[in-house]
Amino acid sequence: MEAAVFILSLIDCCALIFLSVYFIITLSDLECDYINARACCSKLNKWVIPELVGQALATVLMLVSMHWFIFLLNVPVASWNVYRYVKVPMGNMGVFDPTEIHNRGQLKSHMKEAMIKLGFHLLCFFIYLYSMILALIND
Repeated sequence: MEAAVFILSLIDCCALIFLSVYFIITLSDLECDYINARACCSKLNKWVIPELVGQALATVLMLVSMHWFIFLLNVPVASWNVYRYVKVPMGNMGVFDPTEIHNRGQLKSHMKEAMIKLGFHLLCFFIYLYSMILALIND
């Protein structure tokens, strides 16, 4: 049972790594003017909810399987995703808004956030991989 939890978490983590890389590539395309702000924001806003659900799934899996350290490691990122989604101002297109993405250095902060999430998901990937191998050996 424990190995199945980590296999599912590993698959979820791979999807989150893919999303982080997608966010970085799309934001860098906007930074280099390969796409316009409206196209970039509509592409990214489409994936905000799946990212939120994926992170929440990993967090809940660790809570249910009583892996407290990994659960506590996931809680801040899941909370940040929920906070960011809830705090979207009225009238904005979503978390990524084309009228504001070039103002106040939001593009740089979104890029930095995507890089931090990529690093976090890579760390989690190796933790889940190690835990899965350990669970398979112990079973």
